[in-house]
Amino acid sequence: MPTLDFKGKQHVYAHHLTVPYRSLVREVERSEGDDTDAAADGNLIIHGDNLHALKALLPRYAGKVNCIYIDPLYNTGNEGWRYNDNVNSSLMREWLVANSPVDGEDLERHDKWLCMMWPRLHLLRELLSNDGAIFVSIDDHEQHHLRMLMDEIFGDDNFVANITWRKKAGGGQDSKYLAREHDYILCYRKSQDFSINFRSVQVSESEFRKTKNGRRCKFIKLEKWGSGAYRTDRPTLFYPIKDPDGNDFYPQAPNGQEGRWRTRPEALDDDHIYWEKRNGRWTPHEVKYFDEATKVKTIKERTVFYDMGTTTDAAKEQRMIFGNKVLDNSKPVDLIYRILAIGSPKDGVILDSFAGSGTTAHAVLALNSEDGGNRKFILVECEDYADTITAERVRRVIEGVPKAKDDDILKEGLGGSFTYCTLGKAIDVEEMLNGKNLPEYSELASYLLYTASGLSFDKSEGMQAQTDEGLFWSGDDVDYYLLYRPDIEWLRSNEALLNEGQVWRISERGKKAVVFAAGKHMGQHFLTDKGITFCQIPYEMHRLG
Repeated sequence: MPTLDFKGKQHVYAHHLTVPYRSLVREVERSEGDDTDAAADGNLIIHGDNLHALKALLPRYAGKVNCIYIDPLYNTGNEGWRYNDNVNSSLMREWLVANSPVDGEDLERHDKWLCMMWPRLHLLRELLSNDGAIFVSIDDHEQHHLRMLMDEIFGDDNFVANITWRKKAGGGQDSKYLAREHDYILCYRKSQDFSINFRSVQVSESEFRKTKNGRRCKFIKLEKWGSGAYRTDRPTLFYPIKDPDGNDFYPQAPNGQEGRWRTRPEALDDDHIYWEKRNGRWTPHEVKYFDEATKVKTIKERTVFYDMGTTTDAAKEQRMIFGNKVLDNSKPVDLIYRILAIGSPKDGVILDSFAGSGTTAHAVLALNSEDGGNRKFILVECEDYADTITAERVRRVIEGVPKAKDDDILKEGLGGSFTYCTLGKAIDVEEMLNGKNLPEYSELASYLLYTASGLSFDKSEGMQAQTDEGLFWSGDDVDYYLLYRPDIEWLRSNEALLNEGQVWRISERGKKAVVFAAGKHMGQHFLTDKGITFCQIPYEMHRLG
């Protein structure tokens, strides 16, 4: 498979692995709803660098996010953005310092944009569930680069669609040659486990334009057309029936070769078959009556999104909620609503790591209100307006928007709650035994569980030692133990060391065990005989076989 090469790729190739883990720090005064409601809803709004926020989410959400929608900057050359990931490369840092900010005069702006997206897409893929999908808004400036980047990270066999969204009614006249009126939405799945949600629509009587026996109906050819229309495709469906003249009639493919029946004609009575003669040849049709039809049908979503909101609608929504337009280039609720409707289950977790004005959370709450779902949202916004715009919009749609027109539900409020978080200090394992930035037990335990096994725990704040030996997680085959307190004096004491009595009690459970501690009183050979793998903190935190 062809891959995309760009300046800096060798430096950011594994950067997502070196990003330190950080805790999520709750800010109660900025959260919506009391602690009980917010914890029950599980909705999060995180203020901070999205690269660090995505890494912070891994211990709890790895493999559990069902649908991701992101709207990264389009890199048009007009944004004046800065790429400032702390990549561990002196050459990389020198290059970035010499070429900031990124604007239309920067001939390497595409390389920097790709350097920015690469580690973030890797972390997003790790967060995505096996049956999940990611949707990315983009335009012509980077769409071709993004497609190749996602082919490499997600696999070209996991490409689902390149959706075209008509973002302007009539298009803009600011383009040099043609009036641009669309953006793209690239969709990739995590694996073959992904399935799209078909749309249910009402069957209209206008679809039944014919009349037979005084009843509205439509005629559908009994001869198969399109793919699989030949006798060789289904030999058992090639046989004759009698036409109105009493002659044998065999099905034909559209090109005149031997064909096959779409359905078995002999199963239809006279009221449900209709013969039409064209150019001297009879053609049989199945008769479908409106009064016998299912009144609701499911259809596949089209790859061209018309009538799903425009950028003008997005601006109107901001003015309705805030009284004025607060951000440029935001997406309308109808667009995100449709993406979530086809790409997420009713109890799914939705992630947007370029949250902007908070449209994704608005769409999640609106969709839940419409179909009775229990979807959760996670928003990440790095800019200073994370509280005053992103979170504030969500607060207002939860509580109610008095100026909402033609939407009584939004006027009254969509309901819900969320926890507002910032990023805490990095878990620096090399500093732990010096007493600097000691994490809480639950934070370190959830981090160790993920780094040692790849497992994530839904409620990391509830992960505590269950026994005196420090058992904090019991898997099907392996138990995990952590001897730890966020107390430097205790960590330097003999209590922090694994002792023989604890080893015997651990071995009595009859399962393999992984024990994290500051030290031990015995050799590894003794522990191996007991089925115990010892990992000394802070030096041996790694994913075990």
